[in-house]
Amino acid sequence: MAEPVKLAVLLSGGGTTLENIFSKIEEGSLDANVTVVIGSRPDAYGLERARNHSVEAVVVERKKFESTESFSAALNTTLDEYDVDLVCLAGFMVMWDMSQKYLGRVMNIHPALIPAFCGKGYYGHSVHRAVLQYGARVSGCTVHFADRAYDHGPVIIQKVVPVLDDDTPETLAARVFEKECEAYPEAIQLFAEGRLKIEGRRVRILPKNEAGA
Repeated sequence: MAEPVKLAVLLSGGGTTLENIFSKIEEGSLDANVTVVIGSRPDAYGLERARNHSVEAVVVERKKFESTESFSAALNTTLDEYDVDLVCLAGFMVMWDMSQKYLGRVMNIHPALIPAFCGKGYYGHSVHRAVLQYGARVSGCTVHFADRAYDHGPVIIQKVVPVLDDDTPETLAARVFEKECEAYPEAIQLFAEGRLKIEGRRVRILPKNEAGA
């Protein structure tokens, strides 16, 4: 059994991804503890979800900072106050220039198959609208290690869903979110087990007997 991985979760909105993480922890399929939840907006409902689970909820409000640099410095300082192993972005809708110590220790999930339909401006239902407008036949989700660019870091897990002829952004989003609920906890668990090894643009998933190698 892996040691529980200590998580910080960063969000800007409702916190459905956070709630999924809590549910996987509670059912015993994810060896993790959420140490702190940090919101970029004081009205983000995800902060209330954290409090409902007796987890500390902190606000580092993006609007209070004039630049990405000053906001990132404040966020880095706040994170440094907590002893976390992994930072999970869960609908975190602002740019964060993470400090060097967090590179390779920050995950994000994107509701499309990176490198398609990703980058600045591609978030929420805008992603699914773009998929439908393009006429793509499949979509899905991507869990990746985050770096200092939008949707750019090396891919950990991707899961695919069909795009149906009668799909709307809402129906496609629902189908993709079902896969997100599987993929993100799976990636976090692999990290907890020491089974993720970054090699340039690739992430190797090690067998259990090679964890930490």
